[in-house]
Amino acid sequence: MSLDPQIAAVLQQFSSMPQPDYSQLDPQQYRQFCDNLMPPMPGEAVFEVRNLRLAGAECELDARLYRPEDRHDLPLLVFFHGGGFVIGNLDTHDNLCRSLARLTGAVVVSVAYRLAPEHRFPAAPHDCYRATCDLVERARELGFDASRLALAGDSAGANLAIAVSRLAQIRKGPRIACQCLFYPAVDARCDSASQQEFAEGYFLTREQMQWFWRQYLPRPEQVDDPLASPLRAEDLAGLPPTTLFSAEYDPLRDEGEVFARRLQQSGVKTRLERCAGMVHGFVSMAAFVDGARGVLESAAADLRHALN
Repeated sequence: MSLDPQIAAVLQQFSSMPQPDYSQLDPQQYRQFCDNLMPPMPGEAVFEVRNLRLAGAECELDARLYRPEDRHDLPLLVFFHGGGFVIGNLDTHDNLCRSLARLTGAVVVSVAYRLAPEHRFPAAPHDCYRATCDLVERARELGFDASRLALAGDSAGANLAIAVSRLAQIRKGPRIACQCLFYPAVDARCDSASQQEFAEGYFLTREQMQWFWRQYLPRPEQVDDPLASPLRAEDLAGLPPTTLFSAEYDPLRDEGEVFARRLQQSGVKTRLERCAGMVHGFVSMAAFVDGARGVLESAAADLRHALN
């Protein structure tokens, strides 16, 4: 399928912007630029939105809770934002989390884990795991049913959702009912066919993704660490049921799809959906891309089924 016309219009707007020199790029300045790239849009109304502090691996973390209705027996969906482990924050993914809360009927908590290169691997996965445990421990205080727990994330955030699932498996809890992964980054080698085919011109570039991985991983040999690159894990059995969405025009498409097939081969109930005409990051464009809204509704249906 050709590019979705609404996606093509978005790419046209970005095409006139100068590309950074990744050999000279300052991560902090780039973070500030990217996080302010799109002006904030009014979010969907939900019953309650409030900021929290959660336990991280070494310090407290910022988080934001979204409650879709005035009930304290709703399931919990923990969300980890994308941004290559370097950029992104609670505000960049506020609209997406509001939509997920409304569509799933779950309390959504978005976690602001520590970012690279100031805090390199494995700070982020350990932060996300500890924050998830803290939410489970504080379920009564915060008002949700943590026995019905799901994880979700986009791109690097989907990588971190997988890492939390893996750590929960190793450490015998908490029990995770399912994970929902939007175009996950699962292989730091960046050597798939789609990495070559869509290296430039489709929002996320291969050079940008390689730069993100260099900021995140302290040592080159960690490209094969399964907590960083879950596609490189020898065994994926025992991970939670998974819904994985890939984007047709995405450098990360192939690694995500191979990961989904490996989950299936390992006996993990997995639904893979390739989103035709879409590019990396499209679910955050739901306000102006109709196809993205349909994918969110599809994801929410799977989450509702797993959590109820």
